[in-house]
Amino acid sequence: MLIGGAVMATPLAPDELPKADRIVVWKAKRELDLMVKGIVIRAYPIALGSHPKGPKRLKGDGRTPEGVYVIDRRLRQTEYHRALHISYPNPADRLRAKGGDTGGDIFIHGMPRAFGRKDPVRFFTDWTNGCIGVGNIAIEEIWNAVDDGTTIEIRP
Repeated sequence: MLIGGAVMATPLAPDELPKADRIVVWKAKRELDLMVKGIVIRAYPIALGSHPKGPKRLKGDGRTPEGVYVIDRRLRQTEYHRALHISYPNPADRLRAKGGDTGGDIFIHGMPRAFGRKDPVRFFTDWTNGCIGVGNIAIEEIWNAVDDGTTIEIRP
C-alpha cells in the first residue's frame, strides 16, 4: 500500500501476527510498538504512570521506567486482565535510586477487568502506578505475540 509516497505494510489480523522479537515503548508518543527485525508489525496506544516524564527512580513515584529490559514472566489473571512483567530494575535503575527502594512490580497490562474486551483508540489520562497500560484486546494480542525473554526498550 502506498501512502504519501511511503510504502506501508497492510495491517495484519491478530491471528496472523508473527512472534515479535522486540517491544519499543515511546513514552512521549504514548505508543507501544511490536517489532520484527526492526519493522513495526503492530502499534498500540498506552497509558503510563501518573508522573510520566523522566525515568522511574523509586517505588511509588508514579513514573514509568526508561531503559532496556526483558519480559520475564506473565500473569494470566490479575485485576488488570493479563499482565507481562518487565525486568525492572536494571543496574542503571539501581544506581539512579541511590540505595532507595526501586520497587519492581512494573508490567504491561490491560485495563481493569470491568471494562471487558475493549480497547480505547487513545487514553486521555495516565492512570497506572508506573506500568504500561493497554486495552484488553491489545494485551491479549501482545501476550500471544511475545515470549518470555523478549527485549523491551522504553524510551522517553
